[in-house]
Amino acid sequence: MDPEMEQIRQRRMQELMAKQGGGGGMPISPEDQQDKEEQARALEEKRRTMLKAVMSNEARERLSRIALVKPEKARAVESMLLGMAQRGQLTSKVSEEQLVSMLEQINEQTGGSKPKITIQRRRYNFDDDE
Repeated sequence: MDPEMEQIRQRRMQELMAKQGGGGGMPISPEDQQDKEEQARALEEKRRTMLKAVMSNEARERLSRIALVKPEKARAVESMLLGMAQRGQLTSKVSEEQLVSMLEQINEQTGGSKPKITIQRRRYNFDDDE
């Protein structure tokens, strides 16, 4: 193979590794990548377990439905609930009604308002009586 082509290939591989988070062009070994993924899964499982402990089934179901539409809002509510639980502010499991009131408060704080929908109908010239 041409030495110039080999250099281009090596440079391209280094660029791809850097884009994938390899940092400094150092390739990530498959074991390191697997360890990172395993840590992320363990952290997410711990988060789900803690949420299950502080929320009622109905509240968890509602939050999962919200996550389908607005995942960032659901993640923010989850983080808020976990923080409250760690500080000892939750005395019992969060009910669906409490979750709804928390969501309403968040909407008021973030300035979230109901979307305004306007419908414009097209008017055609041949609709006129001439």
